Amino acid sequence: MSENELGAFLRARREAVTPTEVGLPSGSRRRTPGLRRSEVATLAGISVEYLTRLEQGRDRNPSPSVLGSLADTLRLTVEERIHLRRLEKASNGADNPCCAAAPPPALSVRPTVRALVDRLEPTPAVLLNRLSDILTYTTGYERVARPLGLLDGDRPNLLRFVFTDERARAVFPEWDRVADEQIAHLRSESPMIDPHVVQLVDELTVLAGAPFSDRVEAVPGLPRRSGVERLTHPEVGALRLSYETLALPDVDGQRLLVHLPADDATSAALDQLNGRQPGGLRAVSG
Repeated sequence: MSENELGAFLRARREAVTPTEVGLPSGSRRRTPGLRRSEVATLAGISVEYLTRLEQGRDRNPSPSVLGSLADTLRLTVEERIHLRRLEKASNGADNPCCAAAPPPALSVRPTVRALVDRLEPTPAVLLNRLSDILTYTTGYERVARPLGLLDGDRPNLLRFVFTDERARAVFPEWDRVADEQIAHLRSESPMIDPHVVQLVDELTVLAGAPFSDRVEAVPGLPRRSGVERLTHPEVGALRLSYETLALPDVDGQRLLVHLPADDATSAALDQLNGRQPGGLRAVSG
């Protein structure tokens, strides 16, 4: 890569955003294509001098919060945010953080736990680790989640889906509540100084911007361990799922999330997804 790919990308995106896109007047006397540095700096909450150093390559180590604010201001897509994050890592030569003092999040599943999950069929149930990586699930969960995009990728992650996948707001009609819950689970399962949490938070601060970073910086709340989740499914429409969250003993941060239909319409919809006769999963009040 060239000597200043990060700065060149920031400048190109600044010049591609029109004043009207960010709520500024577009006068006929403007000489700068797109936005002025001063305008971007004000909107992003940084100084003009600092933005100039970034664009000129004299500063190559912006914080995740600065990158997230710039990504918000420059209206970057998820793909562009991923690219921005990669450019920042390449420009300062930083490797992914790790620390021997904090074990990585568990990715393996105990045989007895896997057998337990199998016994829950056809109930939608999923096992998550402390970073909300999806470790294993029932086929009942797969039939609900795969059409939503929740299982896309080599290492699906519920937290990342909620904040970075464009489909998430359509999937979750109560997206704000779901987003709050995901942050609450992240905070409750791990200290925020855990380097693996820091790495994920830094990544999502850049990729998701303010909707993520504002929640991380807010006063933490406790996650709800049970309740009713509303989903919009592309094949069967609206679903209301009662859920219970079960923490696994002797496993670092793993939790089993089990869903049951909260009404008769959802019960019928799950039976349809599973190809079962009506009544396979009875409705349970939330």
